[in-house]
Amino acid sequence: MSDHASALRPHGGYRRLRSFQVAEIVYDGTVAFCGRFVDKRSRTHDQMVQAARSGRQNIAEGSRASATSSQTELRLVNVARASLDELLLDYEDFLRQRGLSLWGKDDPRTLEVRAMRGDGSDQTDRSAAATYDRYRPLVEKAPAETAANTLICLIHQANYLLDRQIRGLERQFISGGGFSERLAAARLEERRRRADARSDQSERSESAPAGPSCPACGEPMVLRTARKGPRVGSQFWGCSGYPECATTLPV
Repeated sequence: MSDHASALRPHGGYRRLRSFQVAEIVYDGTVAFCGRFVDKRSRTHDQMVQAARSGRQNIAEGSRASATSSQTELRLVNVARASLDELLLDYEDFLRQRGLSLWGKDDPRTLEVRAMRGDGSDQTDRSAAATYDRYRPLVEKAPAETAANTLICLIHQANYLLDRQIRGLERQFISGGGFSERLAAARLEERRRRADARSDQSERSESAPAGPSCPACGEPMVLRTARKGPRVGSQFWGCSGYPECATTLPV
C-alpha cells in the first residue's frame, strides 16, 4: 500500500477554528437567553439549547474526524450548519411572535454587534477572536429584542464561516479525501491489480494447447522449449512427472 494512503492528516485543533469559537459564543448565549426569556418547562427551551449545542459539538467532532475521513468531517460540519439554521428560525419566531423588531443587516445596531467580534475575518485566528464575555451584557442585561438580535447576528457570522469551511472541505474531499477514502482507493486499486493478473493468467492458460497424456506413466504432458542441444529453441511435449519420468514427444 502506498505511503500516501496510510498517512493521517493533521486533525483536531477545533478550538482554533473561528467557526467553533463563534458557535461556542452562540451556545453560551443561547443558554443564558433561554434562561431569561423562554419557559424552562417548554419544548422550545430544550430545542433551542440543543440546536446551539449541536452547532458547536458537530464542528468539534468533524475536526476530530478529519484525520481519517474527509467525508465524515464534511457531513458533521453540514450538520452543524443545519443546527444553527434551525436555531436562527427559533430566534426569528421569538421576535415575530412577540411583536419585536428583527434588525436588518445594515441596521446601526447590527453593525455595532458585528464590529464587536475583533477582526473576525481569519477562520483560525484565536488571538483576535471575541469571547462570550464581550457579548454578555447584550444577552444577559439588555431587553429581549436586543438579546435575540445579538444572537441572530452571531449565528449569521457562524454560518458565514461554516459556509467557507464547507466549500474548502468539498474541494479537499474531491482532490484526495482523508485516510479512509485513500485507503478505500488503495484497496480498489489492489483488487483491480489482482483481477488483471488473474485475467492474464487465464488468457495464457486458454491460449496454450492441451497436452497429451504421457505414454509411459499416464501423467499429463506440458509444452516445453529445449534450452540446449541441437534442437535448442524448439518445442516438445515433456512429462509433467519429470524428473521421475523423462518421456518426451514431438509437438
